[in-house]
Amino acid sequence: MSEQVQPIIIKKKGGHGGHHGGAWKVAYADFVTAMMALFIVLWLLNSEPQVKEAVGSYFTDPSGSGQLRGSSSVGSGEAMSVNKDNMENLKENLEQALKQSPDFEKLKDNIKMSVTGDGLRVELLESENGMFFQSGSPAPSATGGELIAKLAQELGQLPNDLLIEGHTDAKPFGANTDYTNWELSSDRANSARRLMETSGLRPGQVVQVRGFADHALRDKADPTAASNRRISVIVKYQNAVPQEEPAAKEGEHGAPAEHKAPEHKTEEHAKPAEHH
Repeated sequence: MSEQVQPIIIKKKGGHGGHHGGAWKVAYADFVTAMMALFIVLWLLNSEPQVKEAVGSYFTDPSGSGQLRGSSSVGSGEAMSVNKDNMENLKENLEQALKQSPDFEKLKDNIKMSVTGDGLRVELLESENGMFFQSGSPAPSATGGELIAKLAQELGQLPNDLLIEGHTDAKPFGANTDYTNWELSSDRANSARRLMETSGLRPGQVVQVRGFADHALRDKADPTAASNRRISVIVKYQNAVPQEEPAAKEGEHGAPAEHKAPEHKTEEHAKPAEHH
């Protein structure tokens, strides 16, 4: 008697896998990628030239070795200039960057920024106890040194030149000292320059250091107010053309023509004052 052979039964599951499988997923991904690329191109076409330059520089230098904002301050890249049209943007960017400092909440009322005819002015206003500098000394405090270094890291990414000013209040130092407002204001400004140059500024970015003593009070109604003691960092407009006073023509009002002497980019000291 021969053995019976069991028939082989093949069961097929229903569904839409069939011949096309998951190919639609690949097609959909390609479509989404193409749409994203289209939106990016449309956005770039309507962006400012600085934005286009920054995006283009990223693709030519993805490692960030150039000087565009957000990358290292060394390399062959071209830095984004800050002029009168985008100085407000720089002000907002600096404010956001300084907010990252752990001590910003207690410092925010002592940091003032304003866009002026000279450029962006960043002022570090002292408190009664001395917030940014030790009392009567040009040495920065720990908090002041950290903030000044952070400021240098941000400004060092710009091609703009900087001016640094030192100011004091009108409190007297004492009658038996040769160290006056002039020395203190100039030394504090110069101390800030040294710290900033070792913390992120590019070489030669600071073009002038000035000490005003108590001759440019911020609070003229109260000459001894702590806010009069301050350091001001001025970001000059890029490619700004200095305005010179018109020279008198020869023969006009009987006066010969006069020429204004060029301003030296050095630390300024005036004659000693009798106040602190």
